[in-house]
Amino acid sequence: MALKLQGLLFCVGLQVGAALAAETALNPVTPAMLTEGNANPATWPLYGGNYANWRYSTLTDITRKNVSRLRPAWLFQPGVVGQFEASPTVVDGVMYVTAAYNNLFSLNAATGEMLWHYTHKMPNDIQICCGPSNRGVAVTGNMVIMGTLDAHLIAFDRATGKVLWNITIEDYRRGYSVTAAPLVIDDKVIIGPAGGEYGVRGFIDAYAVGTGKRLWRRYTIPAKGEKGAETWAGDSYKTGGGPAWTTGTYDPALRLLYWAVGNPSPDWNGDAREGDNLYADSVLALDPDTGELKWHFQFTPHDVWDFDGNTGMFLVDTLFDGKPVRALAQPNRNGYLYVLDARTGKFLRGTQYTEKLNWATGLDANGRPIPNPKFVPMPNGNPEFICPGTGGGQNGAFTAAYSPQTKMAYVPMMESCAKAEKQTAVFVNNTPFWGGGPGETEGMVGTAYGRLAALDMTTGKTIWSRRDPWPVMSGTLATAGGVVFSGTQSGLAIALDDTTGEELWHFQTGGIPRGQPITYQLAGVQYVAMPTGGGGLLASLFGQNPQMTLGNSLVVFALP
Repeated sequence: MALKLQGLLFCVGLQVGAALAAETALNPVTPAMLTEGNANPATWPLYGGNYANWRYSTLTDITRKNVSRLRPAWLFQPGVVGQFEASPTVVDGVMYVTAAYNNLFSLNAATGEMLWHYTHKMPNDIQICCGPSNRGVAVTGNMVIMGTLDAHLIAFDRATGKVLWNITIEDYRRGYSVTAAPLVIDDKVIIGPAGGEYGVRGFIDAYAVGTGKRLWRRYTIPAKGEKGAETWAGDSYKTGGGPAWTTGTYDPALRLLYWAVGNPSPDWNGDAREGDNLYADSVLALDPDTGELKWHFQFTPHDVWDFDGNTGMFLVDTLFDGKPVRALAQPNRNGYLYVLDARTGKFLRGTQYTEKLNWATGLDANGRPIPNPKFVPMPNGNPEFICPGTGGGQNGAFTAAYSPQTKMAYVPMMESCAKAEKQTAVFVNNTPFWGGGPGETEGMVGTAYGRLAALDMTTGKTIWSRRDPWPVMSGTLATAGGVVFSGTQSGLAIALDDTTGEELWHFQTGGIPRGQPITYQLAGVQYVAMPTGGGGLLASLFGQNPQMTLGNSLVVFALP
């Protein structure tokens, strides 16, 4: 199969794209289609593939036996620098993929030809904490919806890229931004902002799909007089953080929306915010129609390590005390895998999944960590490494996958520790309100490494583990063909046996895979798409100088 290179010439791509878009007939994406998720193999309609957020495909064309034959089918280069952390979305043979600085591309999912391209013009005074990434879009009806770094939410016509509505979620001048892929449930689009590092008050919003009108807002940090405010000393809740910068999970049967909440502010200095600091570092179970809080669970009370709660969650049917239970599972950045009753939030099980963990000595019967007072941020940095470091563990920027076939979760993680540093924290609007920093990290001295581990969801035990000399920086994808796809910081797209972890295939992308791989099938061909950023594709693929850098790439593979 010949490799097709797309997107390098923007002026040509846009002219061709306009003609192609005019000829494209797209079918409305219905609520039933979103509930079905990627059970339809021609689609990947949601950030996690389905509402349960499994990042799993039932496709079996690519298997353990033939994956070694996988080759690039086409490649698209957005011509944009910055992290390429997106998860592409595919419906009606069209792929929607975002790149850094709020670039949105509509591509022919079989060939990579550009149909249309939109760049959101942003203000010059915008402050960005953690990079200009955008993790994806939502699709519904004839719309595709994207959040922006200046805290807008924009709806486009799927066929043409025409802007249908554009609303402001919050004032970016206060530190708010949006990097997550929105989630559509029925006639509502749900999103949460980033900005915890600026002392903003986090929230989760629902907007009407048709108009962009806000329908409800659930603040993640309670105000004075509200339940949970007593967990914040004085008026520290006013600058409490609690960003909601990853995409949620939804159970249509239970009619519950699950959304993770990030760090309290300031991150590394908790002196002025004594207490558990609800609902930071938590998962909130909400009524999607009203935003009413049904239950919550806090992973790291009074977080002073910047562990967040913003890693991916997935719904699983598992056993507890020998009985079947619908559960919500999350490998948290703090090094523990949590399994909760999805109906009630009751803690069922917690297991250490990182190899390096010393900040806590374990979890109590209710799942509350027991911190080790020796391993906390200190002025000028802790004399010893605290494990995990700020990055985790698993990080919300790269997601785990779950296979209902093996009952295992495939979790990419960083095994890196840090000498966290505590500093004086003074709040100034739209200025980093960190109260310290991660300090010296093991990555700086060469002792950090990455791992991709298969975790049994019934027991929490690690079944197999693959170690990489560089911290893992890619999401994972599991398939019914028995293959797990991921990427390494050394630039490899990899395929592993889902039961043993044996490496079956790899391909040097030339960049650091930071995005989330997906798979879909068109005209009888199964494709695997991997966004790679942080470098360029090795030009040796084209018989050219291997030192030539071509920028971020979306590499799409298929069998010849």
